[in-house]
Formats: sequence, structure tokens, C-alpha cells
Amino acid sequence: MNLMDSTIFDKTCKMEFLKKYKFTFIGIGLGLIGGYAYYHFIGCASGTCAITSKPLNSTLYGGMMGGLLFNMLDGRKKSIDN
Repeated sequence: MNLMDSTIFDKTCKMEFLKKYKFTFIGIGLGLIGGYAYYHFIGCASGTCAITSKPLNSTLYGGMMGGLLFNMLDGRKKSIDN
């Protein structure tokens, strides 16, 4: 196996990974935007809220929730190997 074959294999694996988890990545992106928007428009005035008191916390939490939601709603059947 030469260097060129390895590079093509790496690109193929990366593209398959991105294609497989496309909806999850879209959900993460939308969740990040939604999390920051929640902080900006609603937020926590007193600063005692653990998630919404800082923009970083709110943004990361939104990204995590968006990724989980879109991954759950992905219509493909998942097979479990026993």
C-alpha cells in the first residue's frame, strides 16, 4: 500500500462518517444557534442559573440537545450486533 492509497482511504472513511452522521451534525449546529439565542433573548438575569447564566454554557447545552434530538429523529434503522 503506498501513500496515495492511504490518503484516498482516509478521505473515503471521512466522507462516509460525515454522510452517516449528517443529521446529527445539522442538529448540533442548530442547537448551538438555539442555545445562544436562548441565552441572548431569555437568559438568566440573576446569574444563578447553571446553564443559562453564561453564553458558553447555554450554547454548548443547546448543541448537545440538538445533536441528541436530531440523532434520535434520524429515520434510519440501526442494527445491533450481538
